[in-house]
Amino acid sequence: MVSLMKTGNEKLLARHHHKKINNSLIDVERWRCYDNTGDVRHPYTPMDKNIAKLEKTLEVKFSNPNLLRQALVHRSYLNEHRDFPLDHNERLEFLGDAVLELVVTEHLFTTYPNPEGELTNWRASLVNSQMLSIIAEQLEIEQFLYLSRGEAKDSNTKARQSILANAVEAIIGSIYLDKEYDIAATFIHKNIISKLPHILKYKLYLDAKSRFQEAAQELVGATPNYRVQKESGPDHNKIFIVGVYLHDELIATGEGTSKQEAQMKAAEAALHKKNWLTYEHE
Repeated sequence: MVSLMKTGNEKLLARHHHKKINNSLIDVERWRCYDNTGDVRHPYTPMDKNIAKLEKTLEVKFSNPNLLRQALVHRSYLNEHRDFPLDHNERLEFLGDAVLELVVTEHLFTTYPNPEGELTNWRASLVNSQMLSIIAEQLEIEQFLYLSRGEAKDSNTKARQSILANAVEAIIGSIYLDKEYDIAATFIHKNIISKLPHILKYKLYLDAKSRFQEAAQELVGATPNYRVQKESGPDHNKIFIVGVYLHDELIATGEGTSKQEAQMKAAEAALHKKNWLTYEHE
């Protein structure tokens, strides 16, 4: 029989009796699986993630590592591991989202005299899912996620991007709870607000259609126009392919579940095709 024992001499409950109580966090970092002889046979696999490695990457040492661990737990994982001793990360995500927005807003307000509308666009460019998923990739967070088998297979999808972005917000929430506001703010400044100069230089706070139109008008004196190339699928699940044109020349196409999404994808592809991603307005 395999039972859970605390590091030291205390004998504890059998593994199947080890549960979370009232959704409270349990310090499982010090637990290992032992057989009846007291020898370590294998780690308690549901908790088997090298959180210490992630702490080094984040440059934050947690007093309660399970706050960080919980920030990485997707709801789908608990459907397959009902005895997992931690809750999913959605409440931490809720908290982290608020902390992130406050820190970014405070920085923009105290640093730039620009009007509210511009500051709002800049903030959105820093805290949107696409940016946060990029931050997650840079911090190599994906390898530490607790996902169901199905979610784990669906990499490189919009859903995975959302999961990564939510994990970053949950991590911010866990840092705020475990440490304090200033430590969370330092993390946000280093990993997120540090992207702002690049965003402002290349006007990445504008959507792809706006950026492509501005570049096209400035560089080739043309206004892009978008034409539907193809529609497919039933009415409740349409797929659109849209082309973006300059002077009747097809530059790129994009696909989406709405015409607007397809247009945005086409504009993004056109920015790549024309090498205008880093275009600077004179």
